[in-house]
Amino acid sequence: MISLNWVKDYISLDDQDPHELAVKITKAGINVEEVVSSRIEHLMIGVVKECIMHPDSDHLHICQVDVGDKITQIVCGAPNVRKGLKVLVALPGCKLPGDFEIKAGKIRGQESNGMICALYELGLEKKTDEAYARGIAELDTDLPAGTDANIYLGTNDTRYELDVHKHRNNDCYYHLGFAYEISAILNRKVKLPEVKYSEINEKVYDNIKIEVNTAKCPYYLGKMVKNVKIGKSPKFIEERLIAAGMRPINNVVDISNYVMLEYGQPLHFFDKDKLGNHVLVRDAYKGEDITTLDGQLRQLRPSDIVITDGQKPICIAGIMGGENTEVDENTKNIFIESAIFDAISIRQTAARLDLKSEASIRYGKGLNYEYTNAAIERACSLLEKYAGGKVLAGMVCHDKLDKTPKVVTFKTQEVGNLLGLELTDEDTKTELARLDFPYEFKNGVFTATIPNRRLDIEENVNDIAEEIGRLYGYHNLQGVMPNVPIRRGEYIGDVKIRKEISRRLRTLGFNECKTYTLVSPEMASRLRYESKNQITLPNPMVVEKSIIRTSVLASLVGVYDYNKSRNVKDVMLYEIAKTYDSSYAEDVKVAMLMKGSFLKNEWQGIDIKADFYCLKGAVENLLNYLGFKNRYSFVRAEAPDFHPGICAKILLDREEVGIIGRVHPSFKKDEVYLCELSMTKLYNKQIKPLKYKEASRYPEIAKDVAFIMPNNMESETVRMQIKRSGGKLLDSIKEFDVYKDIEEGKKSIAYSLVFKDVNKTLSDEEAMSVFNKIIKDVEDKLGLKLRG
Repeated sequence: MISLNWVKDYISLDDQDPHELAVKITKAGINVEEVVSSRIEHLMIGVVKECIMHPDSDHLHICQVDVGDKITQIVCGAPNVRKGLKVLVALPGCKLPGDFEIKAGKIRGQESNGMICALYELGLEKKTDEAYARGIAELDTDLPAGTDANIYLGTNDTRYELDVHKHRNNDCYYHLGFAYEISAILNRKVKLPEVKYSEINEKVYDNIKIEVNTAKCPYYLGKMVKNVKIGKSPKFIEERLIAAGMRPINNVVDISNYVMLEYGQPLHFFDKDKLGNHVLVRDAYKGEDITTLDGQLRQLRPSDIVITDGQKPICIAGIMGGENTEVDENTKNIFIESAIFDAISIRQTAARLDLKSEASIRYGKGLNYEYTNAAIERACSLLEKYAGGKVLAGMVCHDKLDKTPKVVTFKTQEVGNLLGLELTDEDTKTELARLDFPYEFKNGVFTATIPNRRLDIEENVNDIAEEIGRLYGYHNLQGVMPNVPIRRGEYIGDVKIRKEISRRLRTLGFNECKTYTLVSPEMASRLRYESKNQITLPNPMVVEKSIIRTSVLASLVGVYDYNKSRNVKDVMLYEIAKTYDSSYAEDVKVAMLMKGSFLKNEWQGIDIKADFYCLKGAVENLLNYLGFKNRYSFVRAEAPDFHPGICAKILLDREEVGIIGRVHPSFKKDEVYLCELSMTKLYNKQIKPLKYKEASRYPEIAKDVAFIMPNNMESETVRMQIKRSGGKLLDSIKEFDVYKDIEEGKKSIAYSLVFKDVNKTLSDEEAMSVFNKIIKDVEDKLGLKLRG
């Protein structure tokens, strides 16, 4: 809640209608949810003349209350109502918060013509267990019965209930910051609060020593005030605290809250005599505890920040003080703390302890160190004026704060382009002046310094443009059709290759599936063909989801098992997913699985079973489609959980990009074939532009040849020799037959060779010359024998 009566201390608003001003503020980006007039009609000061128990209740009282022009009877259930008490009386016709209207009636047969009120029932403080137990308000005033209670309560104020966007810093959570917001909107200057006090000869650092042993407290200030007199706060302080939703306590505590609501800087007042001569700020110890001001014993953790007297905690930093240094009616000397703590730590501690306070909310949003200084000075000024305190000279200070100013360099055209406005340099100067942002203008370039009170603004032209735009008024922006070159929409980057791979695999008959990134330890140990260390979660929800996978293959096998248990015999799956290793390096994998029939036509008796070569063909088709033709190869390999004789590494430009093979029978008895490619590596490979190759106008000559070779010899070795010997006239090579065990330990592979000359008709003699050379080179260099 923001009190306009309070804001008027800093900026003139006498000529402004509160409702119209609320509209201006909302249009400038700070949403005023509700304009609340504090005045409550038909609310009077009354005096209880008589108070007796209700005959039909053990807690209700029948009271005769003087309301000025008459004595009226009111039934009241508050435990603290008694004869002679001055109270707040809501007469019939009074509307309380929640649109609750007071009416005359009977309560258990006794006439009741109004309601004696507590402050929370009037919406002037929060309804807590403490407030409820306190009962009705007991007034300490010389105002006579029948006086308008708004005079006593100071509720002739207008308040704004704000809905501040989460990206906006806490400058609108306090009155001085909100005054700067109004000053920018109305183009008026802000008058800062008066800070004036005298210091005695005694020095603060002769009385107390501060020590900070945590990086979570970069800035800590302390001053001392002696001989304060605890008593009632001035009326204007009480009224303003009530308007902001806080309960007045005493002049010293109220000044602390008043300065927080004025500057946005929480302060903490310690009873110096209880505190001692040493303040140590540190991280809490494991198992340490503290009894806070609300009487609760709080268990602390090393992630919490505590203020200590050198030994034991006396305050949970930024959240709530401890009972052991509480300011009470006997307090004479005060140590004032004004500090900046780590915002993230404060938010986490407040959430864990379920102890969100006005202070923790502000600490959790970050603070302006200039107001950290100003707030402690303002508190000393008020303590001297309203509590009779004597301010000691000097200030103890711990300062490790980075105070580098935030500076933005930009041109007016940049701001105009972002906003879609035609702005001049003079327009920009005007808006920066309204915002009270210091700037220099030289050679068409603005160099603006962002004030420390605006922690939400970063050092970029976008944020400056947003500030200028909201003051100009978003509702004043004219909508125009965009005038930009039209270009074809297309996927780019890794998204493009992901889409291309997915589209191609679906074309080949694969079905996409999605599985969890987190897997069980057993699944994480399977099919690990790469030497990557895995990440194990420190606090997994379940063991089955405790490890971040480095491969997708085991997950696909799990999907296959799921389908098999439901009598699905033909399975073709693929998944594209991210994987991570222990160094958090991301690798996008493309995994494929085949089992059963690849192609089946029962009518024609066609049933092509999935096998290693079928999956290999799908991989070749995919790589060719992506533009990697003639750049990849398959090399025999061995890997855990793969069949030792049916497994190969996939190389692209001689770099390993994946694996293909059959699952080892000891892992799965079924013939399940798997493949996995690193899409990240594919994406990082440069794809050469496709070249058009004109179809030959001349006929080709085909020749078949078969060689007998050892069983352990790879066909690729023979292919490479044939290719080298064939020269330019050899157009293509294809294996078309394998005959195993033709001799003991031998096999025969047949190749179809196609010869072609793009410039002329190739004669049979020319083809036979190359063909015979190929046979001779294979026999001589590889030691193979021509079959037949």
